[in-house]
Amino acid sequence: MSVLVQSALASLPLPGQWTWRVVERPRRRTLGIEIREDGTVLFAVPPDADPQAVADAVRSRLPRIAGEVERRMRRGGEPVKELVSGASFAYLGRRHRLKVVPAESGARVRLHQGWLELPQCGSPPEGAGLIADWYTARGGRWMTARAAPLAARAGVTPGQITVRDLGERWGSCEPDGGISAHWALMQLPPALVDLVLVHELTHLTVSAHGAAFRRRMRLVLEDLEELEHRFAQAEPELWRGAV
Repeated sequence: MSVLVQSALASLPLPGQWTWRVVERPRRRTLGIEIREDGTVLFAVPPDADPQAVADAVRSRLPRIAGEVERRMRRGGEPVKELVSGASFAYLGRRHRLKVVPAESGARVRLHQGWLELPQCGSPPEGAGLIADWYTARGGRWMTARAAPLAARAGVTPGQITVRDLGERWGSCEPDGGISAHWALMQLPPALVDLVLVHELTHLTVSAHGAAFRRRMRLVLEDLEELEHRFAQAEPELWRGAV
């Protein structure tokens, strides 16, 4: 099926300089468009996708996709951190300086007196993993509590809220009703994390990203367009573990 979808998309006026591909994802129910930091576009489709319907949906979104691809290509890739004392890390919209501390017994990543403390590690990837684990643990508790009132306002009952590394995606709605969110979202102000949570919560009742989907999102987030604009500006700065 993905070959047929690819042929349908190839008939569209996609810019020649784009790098794009179609990926089939068994868990997806609708078209997903993922734009990587280098500007590569992934069209994620369910196994039973209608090629013409996918092409029509992409055609309607081409101006928005093109703007995002251009912006990311200008930026030149994913943010990279140097894990040295003084490096800046965000947590729920606030900036904290990194402090590398001795790797004593029981030492762990923590926020302490305004600093994000990181025990000395054997390698930068190890340190990045510890920080990602810290965001993940904090995010699991915070987002579970945060999602409850949002779900009540949306009139849905989600399953488990899980925070993990989702690769290029920021959130997903699982077949069992669970909601997953990327740990990197914990760098954002709470209102922008809410945007992702409400997006996935809305998928519990509306699968497609159409007018009905946006109406239901606005029932929870009256300032939806403003939040989307702020998210688009903040997203390229989100660190996802590159060192």
